[in-house]
Amino acid sequence: MKIFTHLITLLLCSGAVFAQQTITGKVTDTKNNPIEGANIYLEGTYDGASSDANGNFSFETTEEGVQTLIVSMLSYEPHYEAGDISYFKDLHIKLMESVNSLSGVTLTAGTFEAGDNSKVSVLKPLDIVTTAGAAGDFVAALQTLPGTTTVNEDGRLFVRGGTAGETQVFIDGLRVFQPFNATPNNTPTRGRFSPFLFKGISFSTGGYSAEYGQALSSVLLLNTTDVPLQEETNISIMSVGGGVGHTEIWGDQSLSINTSYMNLAPYEALIPSTQGVRWNSPFESISGEAVFRSKGDKSMFKLYTGFNHTNLDIEQEDINFDDYVRFRLKNNNLYFNSSYKYYFDNDLSLTSGASIAWDTNDIGIDEDKVDNKDTSTHLKLKARKNFSNRYDLSFGAEYFNTHFDETYTDADVDAFNNGYTDGLWAAFAESDIFLTNKFAMKLGVRATHSSLLNDFEVSPRVSLAYKPGEDGQFSLAYGDFYQRPLSDVVKFDQNLEMEKASHYILNYQYINNGKTFRTELYYKDYDRLIKFDTDMPQFDSAYTNSGGGYAKGVDIFWRDSKSIENLDYWFSYSYLDTERDYRNFPGRSTPNFAPKHNASLVTKYWVDKLRSQVGLSYSYGSGRPYHDPNNPGFMEERTKSYNNLSFNWAYLIDQQKILYFSVSNLLSINNISNYQYANTPDVNGVYNRRAITPPADSFFFVGFFWTISTDGKSNQLDNL
Repeated sequence: MKIFTHLITLLLCSGAVFAQQTITGKVTDTKNNPIEGANIYLEGTYDGASSDANGNFSFETTEEGVQTLIVSMLSYEPHYEAGDISYFKDLHIKLMESVNSLSGVTLTAGTFEAGDNSKVSVLKPLDIVTTAGAAGDFVAALQTLPGTTTVNEDGRLFVRGGTAGETQVFIDGLRVFQPFNATPNNTPTRGRFSPFLFKGISFSTGGYSAEYGQALSSVLLLNTTDVPLQEETNISIMSVGGGVGHTEIWGDQSLSINTSYMNLAPYEALIPSTQGVRWNSPFESISGEAVFRSKGDKSMFKLYTGFNHTNLDIEQEDINFDDYVRFRLKNNNLYFNSSYKYYFDNDLSLTSGASIAWDTNDIGIDEDKVDNKDTSTHLKLKARKNFSNRYDLSFGAEYFNTHFDETYTDADVDAFNNGYTDGLWAAFAESDIFLTNKFAMKLGVRATHSSLLNDFEVSPRVSLAYKPGEDGQFSLAYGDFYQRPLSDVVKFDQNLEMEKASHYILNYQYINNGKTFRTELYYKDYDRLIKFDTDMPQFDSAYTNSGGGYAKGVDIFWRDSKSIENLDYWFSYSYLDTERDYRNFPGRSTPNFAPKHNASLVTKYWVDKLRSQVGLSYSYGSGRPYHDPNNPGFMEERTKSYNNLSFNWAYLIDQQKILYFSVSNLLSINNISNYQYANTPDVNGVYNRRAITPPADSFFFVGFFWTISTDGKSNQLDNL
């Protein structure tokens, strides 16, 4: 009997040990909407349940003590509750929507992406070389985007009322100090770089990242290819020169080399003498580029180098001289860029890099000579930490050093020397914060100090993005941007401050089924712009930071590659209202490079039966302001509108060979960019003038491109 009593007691105790407890609660989203089908369970056990249509759940468990309750649901962040199991009753669990990198909001205000792997891309890399009129120049292709202005006598990037010097170019995050070829006045330049070496382009028309600085208007970011797809050799034979390139791959290392030679003698022979140019020696350019890459398990090393030699000798008409003015130029440019990136196990990456450029110019203007040398370096260290898919932090520091030296020798062999040396330090920090799939922000700050100017500035940067629906989103951006005065000023006077611009941007973007629509409203406030009291910057000019101004407007972009079979086209329009008081302006006026209206239409059509792609590009710019000393007021006259219709045709001979033909300014429209007036009036008191018409406004180009791959199957059709 005693044994039986002990057995009953043992069974009762065992029942107490395995007593079950009930876990209850409700699962909702952050707006208290019930979530059905959420998975709720105790970590390390099979005890759990799913939420019902009202978000409620209930299940029993024999576990005791401190436990971890996990709540998970597709498209939501996992939720964890840790504590004594006796408290897991009547819980109210709110799940946060997870951030989806494919369908979530993106920070796009002021930025155009060009890359195959970018979900917000508006251009593809090969658009750079297949756009009619671009002739393989990435800047010419970017000038078909809104926010840019076609200044046909210059060729550089003019963005939203800013000068060409307000845009900076970076390769793999490192500064390119002289990104454009040297040319004489009123002759358009081209970028120094081959678009085939780059995997993508990010072009910011304003409000750009705190990682970059020294640009009042915009930055152009070029990213070299990490891993080439195959070994191949590219041969090009053109009406103005030729080139050869080769890519070699061995293991995780690769080397790409491009060389080219350009001689414009065939083209220059066709230039009408009425354009005011006579060629003693044609424009001649020899250039080469190389990219070495080494990819490790957790690292990437890149070394980029480019060399360019330019030589020309021309005579240009000048209304103030009876005879033509002779201009001679020899330019040599050598650029190195190296970067190393290492990925740690805890979502931390560290990037270091350096770039250096040597640029020399030997210039002759009649009997006068100008020799200048520019040696510039950029050192950079950046860390990036991903704390989660909702939050990351980037921070770093960089150093720029510029040594500029110039010697001017006049006809009497009197020499005058000018120059400067500047060490510029900068530090930056920036964070991307994704609160939900619909709302994100970028917060950043940048601090800069110039030893030359003894000037320290702090620049806040803020971007917000909201996605109300599946395909469209709104973005806001604000930032302050500083830039040291250009060399033509600080070589004479260093008692100045950095120039400043503040950007305000509102953006809407819609992407769906091959269609992209973007529109942006913007306002730029300029402050501390450089002014001087002579026609051009001189050693005896009086310089101040008393200038200012504004630029405001709207940009519109539309691209469609799906509605019409085999047709891809885009249209862009920009309205610009800007005035500035700078340089030798007597007051606020619209500068010559800023027409009020700009528009572009680019079309590309594939003709299957002809194995050809045919392209047409049309660019329009309203009349540009200019100053007529015969009339009262300043910069109140307007040139006639700018019009340019360009055509290209690419014929696929076979899978490895392309015959390419293009004509810029097909209708040979005489586009006048400005007028030069005489320094003194004639006997009737009238200041005579001559029109400035760039000699390269019309351009023809014929090329043969042959790609030889190791497997012999390179498909040029994919390139088209």
